Amino acid sequence: MSKVFTQASVSLDGFIAGPGHSGFDKLFAWCRAGDVETPSEDPERLIYRTNAATAAYLREMMEGTGALVVGRTLYDMTNGWDGKHPGGLPVFVVTHRAPDEPIETETPFTFVTDGIESAIEQARMVAGDKAVGVGPGSTVGQAITAGLLDEIRLDLVPLILGAGTPMLTGISDQLALSNPEIIAGQGVTHLIYSC
Repeated sequence: MSKVFTQASVSLDGFIAGPGHSGFDKLFAWCRAGDVETPSEDPERLIYRTNAATAAYLREMMEGTGALVVGRTLYDMTNGWDGKHPGGLPVFVVTHRAPDEPIETETPFTFVTDGIESAIEQARMVAGDKAVGVGPGSTVGQAITAGLLDEIRLDLVPLILGAGTPMLTGISDQLALSNPEIIAGQGVTHLIYSC
């Protein structure tokens, strides 16, 4: 069965966005902090420029991921990535209500109304042997609570936002993680925890 992971840029105080969905320029500055280029699936839209260690981390993650599961808030906030997710992967959107009208997109978006378990199961079928990425946002807490998350990847940025959207919410039980694999980037420290 394919691995299920989450990955997010997070501030030192645990936020994936500042107040009013602010701070993204600082949270993602590491994506442009080096001289090694790693193109996304859509290089006209996104090319990472990082150090060599981060480039290897990104390549492994991009090549090893076959589908994504996100929440409706992220989908709406990005306007469905204007119909084309930069990862070029099928995206399963966990929502209480699917859109009334079908949306014409380049990326295959599937709206899942029967919960995180169903969304991850559908994503795993599409991903095959590749991993499934979840979140960020409340979908991560839902996946942890359901016991479906295998790995947490944090791109820890030396930034304090003070408030905003926390990385982890809605988790009622304690969860002990492994010691992290640590990858030193430029303006970021990548931490990989097994659940």
